[in-house]
Amino acid sequence: MGEPPGGRRERVWLAVRERLPLWVQLRCGLEPRTLAALVVVLVVAAVLAAQHFWSGRPQAVGAPETVRDAVTATGPARDPAPPPGAAPSAAAPASKRVVVDVSGKVRSPGVRRLPAGSRVTDALRAAGGVKPGADLTGLNRARVLMDGEQVVVGGPQPPAQAATVPGTGAAGPEGAPVSLSTATVEQLDTLPGVGPVLARHIVDYRAQHGGFSSVDQLREVNGIGERRFADIEPRVRP
Repeated sequence: MGEPPGGRRERVWLAVRERLPLWVQLRCGLEPRTLAALVVVLVVAAVLAAQHFWSGRPQAVGAPETVRDAVTATGPARDPAPPPGAAPSAAAPASKRVVVDVSGKVRSPGVRRLPAGSRVTDALRAAGGVKPGADLTGLNRARVLMDGEQVVVGGPQPPAQAATVPGTGAAGPEGAPVSLSTATVEQLDTLPGVGPVLARHIVDYRAQHGGFSSVDQLREVNGIGERRFADIEPRVRP
């Protein structure tokens, strides 16, 4: 005769029970319904854990539509404008100019108008450059140009503007007046009451203002008062 169905289920259940952990046997009392409930609880816990892990994964976050629309409307960010009164990045062009006569062995001799503070080399460049073989001996190409002067290339340089009496340190009574627009620091130093420092002040003023249009402009030079101006005035010219 065959074995009753209940006996077979009993043996299967006993075999499963022997393979369960001891704590399961003690907690569940080996009741099938209790064990089934435990399995269901474990499955539900695994599903919840997987769902929590999936929802907590890193995700790309896009900008809200309102922010994106605002950026599109305003355009890309631009550098802020410099505050009022800030110095510009490039120096402003000089407002004053000097007029010089460039002659001699240059490609295009003539009168040239140059920015104040230009040097002899700038005048040569404005005249088209020096001709090949020209003798530049005695020509200081680094000298600052003065208004109304003449630059001669390859020929005798213009005579000095002032003559001095040796040992006196001042212009001789029969010498020509000192030109304020072309005199060097050494020549200005020969004037009464003018030393190297004051002579440098006169040259600096001349460079900043493009020369002297009148002798009275000496009053604007730092260090020249009324008494000193009265001593210098008869010995100079613009």
